[in-house]
Amino acid sequence: MNTLLFKRIDNAPLIVFRVVFGLLIFLESVGAIFTGWIKVTLIRPGFTFNFIGFDWLQPLPGNGMYFYFALMGLFGLFVMIGYKYRWSLAAFTLMWTAVYLMQKASYNNHYYLLILLCLLMLVQPANRYLSVDARQNPAIRDISMPRWSALIIILQVWIVYTYAAAAKLYPDWLNYSMAENLMLGRKDYPIIGGLLQQHWLHVFITWAGILFDGLVVPLLLWKPTRKLAFAASVVFHLFNSVVFQIGIFPYMSLGFTVFFFAPETIRRIFLKRKPRYTEGEIRVPEHRNFLVLAGIVYFLVQVGLPLRHHAIPGDVLWTEEGHRMSWRMMLRSKGGYIRFKVVDKQTGATETISPKDRLTVKQQRMIATKPDVIWQFAQRLKKEYARQGKDVAVYAIGKVSVNRKPLHALIDPETDLASVKWDPFRHSPWILPAPWD
Repeated sequence: MNTLLFKRIDNAPLIVFRVVFGLLIFLESVGAIFTGWIKVTLIRPGFTFNFIGFDWLQPLPGNGMYFYFALMGLFGLFVMIGYKYRWSLAAFTLMWTAVYLMQKASYNNHYYLLILLCLLMLVQPANRYLSVDARQNPAIRDISMPRWSALIIILQVWIVYTYAAAAKLYPDWLNYSMAENLMLGRKDYPIIGGLLQQHWLHVFITWAGILFDGLVVPLLLWKPTRKLAFAASVVFHLFNSVVFQIGIFPYMSLGFTVFFFAPETIRRIFLKRKPRYTEGEIRVPEHRNFLVLAGIVYFLVQVGLPLRHHAIPGDVLWTEEGHRMSWRMMLRSKGGYIRFKVVDKQTGATETISPKDRLTVKQQRMIATKPDVIWQFAQRLKKEYARQGKDVAVYAIGKVSVNRKPLHALIDPETDLASVKWDPFRHSPWILPAPWD
């Protein structure tokens, strides 16, 4: 165990990844400003749908969120150059996590992955070389790192890819309809729009998605197939970047590959002036047992959390219970409609509320298909009418289509959502069964 975790190896991969990581979180932050993401997601809505329990996290008023993201970008640059590394990354991590929790309209598994990567990089000795910190304090300068520094990144990536591959083993992915749905919305792309509608490409995407996610990490770990797997990674992630426009994730994924190559190879390519480390001594830290236990607990959570939907009745594709933070990426397209019936309990007066009158287009696309968001909107209506001195019941009426299948009711229209409580660990009985159950 000591040899596996605490043997020292050249830290070139970690140093290179820190620079790439800092640059990418900087670009993610400033990109949110210049692409209009902040305006559409955080400023334009009258309110945001927080993760339940985090209602106190609200966007800053006025142009505050622009300054917020600009500050995050600055922290990203500090991480890149290794200035006040841990403080800078800790500040970015807290700010990014707050943004993640304060809105669900732009939920993305990659945003959650970024939180995890920030946490893993916080415990890394990533500022020991090629950093402002090491220049200002030569005592911390080091050209080596413990082997666990690479292993925790590799293991985290392996978990993500493995669950992504396993999640695709369901009928709508295997019969190519999901690939067709994904490409249908991209038929107007210049030059490649027509190509993306070809059936043979849908077949290729279907199986390439499963095989790449399931095999890329083992193939990168095995030296004879490493270069081939890296070439496939470049093609796969650049394709995703161009076609799906998913921000920094494809480039972050390419950055991970530095941990799979021999440290000497990374040093020779990117850090030619860096002294070569060859001693390979084993340095066991004073708090070894605590560190090992913390790592075991962290990765047990990472392995267990994506499986939680199996303990909840119903198909997660329909109920959404256990979907988030489980690496179920690009697995379904959902659409539908919904309206809310508000009934005054004292007078019996009924009013119909359409989300279109209160939500942005982005929020409207989400609310019809996400039970937790439907519940949150009902709770908001309850509070709104309570301020008028009215005690109301709120009912949701609507239908949902999954992967372009026929519309079916998602929520029991006879359940007063204003009076039920949300339990994140149990199935909500007011979510109707999937039509295929």
